[in-house]
Amino acid sequence: MEKPKPMLTMSQIMSKLADKGITNEFRMHENLQMILEGNEHAYQPEDLKILKTFRFEGDSSPEDNAVLYVAVDQKGNKGIIIDSYGAESNYPGEEFDNFLRNIPVDEDDEYNFY
Repeated sequence: MEKPKPMLTMSQIMSKLADKGITNEFRMHENLQMILEGNEHAYQPEDLKILKTFRFEGDSSPEDNAVLYVAVDQKGNKGIIIDSYGAESNYPGEEFDNFLRNIPVDEDDEYNFY
């Protein structure tokens, strides 16, 4: 029987992504526009595609739960989107969650680090 591989932490995943050149983050600003670090272009959900989703759960606290998405825009610019979930989210209101739900998903095995 094959021993299961250990789960990676968020920092380990981010390090592996950085090795692939993915270091920027897509963030939703106070004005409810999603932008990529270093770029002021405001994205709509259909402008992006989610390539991989990683979920992390804290051992002792539900507040330690997070999701890291690897995303790409239509020009090939890649970045991450991080969302904590549970009792508290990084973004108040429903806009961020609605934005995420509307991003198309096309999982890419290149980012399967397990």
